Parts: sequence; C-alpha cells; structure tokens
Amino acid sequence: MPFNYKPLWKQLIDLDMTKKAFAKKVGISISTLNRMGRNEYISLKIIDDICVMLQCTPNDVIEHIPPKEKE
Repeated sequence: MPFNYKPLWKQLIDLDMTKKAFAKKVGISISTLNRMGRNEYISLKIIDDICVMLQCTPNDVIEHIPPKEKE
C-alpha cells in the first residue's frame, strides 16, 4: 500500500489513548480500525473526522510511501 498510518499511531501514543478509545471518540467501527492497522484504504470522510477530532492535518494521520522505481 502506498499509505500507512504510522503518524496517527504515534499521536495516539503521545496522547496516551488506546486504539479502541480513539475509534469510539471518532465514531469509527472496529473493522475500519482493523483496516487501518493493515494499512488499507479508508474513506477521506474518515480521515476528515480524525483530523477534526485531533485538530490536525491529513499529514499528521497518514504518510505516503512512494513506489520503488522499476529497474
């Protein structure tokens, strides 16, 4: 996947918040949280909800991993 959620997980550690408490506060399902844990795609609406709750930008939630160049 070209994106991962490492910045979000780091924020949760800094906030001393569990993933389950985070999901409840944002209003996302556990299955969405599990997709995020596998670095799968989620909707931009959910990214927006996370940014509103954490008062941050998408760069604080996800990071882009560029594809490796073909040889």
